[in-house]
Amino acid sequence: MAELAAATFRDAFGADNNPADLALHLARSYGVAQQAAELAHPALTTLVASVDAELIGYAQLRLGRPPACVTAARSLELWRFYVARAWHGRGVAQQLMAAAIAAARGRGAASLWLGVWERNPRGQAFYKKSGFVDVGSQTFLVGTDEQTDRVMELAL
Repeated sequence: MAELAAATFRDAFGADNNPADLALHLARSYGVAQQAAELAHPALTTLVASVDAELIGYAQLRLGRPPACVTAARSLELWRFYVARAWHGRGVAQQLMAAAIAAARGRGAASLWLGVWERNPRGQAFYKKSGFVDVGSQTFLVGTDEQTDRVMELAL
């Protein structure tokens, strides 16, 4: 899981970020100990996509305080959503999104929200196609670099 998480983040954002900031973010967010703690955390739900026992994608739902632009009383964050580059365009993301939405509904959420980098038009287009709408922005830190994420929300 840690390898997939780091690889998919690096593939998605490595070319557009300072290498030192990227390395710091990967070390803080995707180490084996960090991933083990996240998998065991009761506020997180982790869904995985696999083929022949190989992890090819994952989604994590997180219960927590949403930004002010998310107004649903019971919202759940789609905290992470990544598919290995080799599996892009093969329907994995759509199946994983359907599972994430079902899991959010199963947890009683009224909406699902996420942050997507303002410089990630492909991600934004996928989320829009999945029914999410842009409701505002928030700051996301990659290493020491403050970046702006668009906040998108899906009413469930």
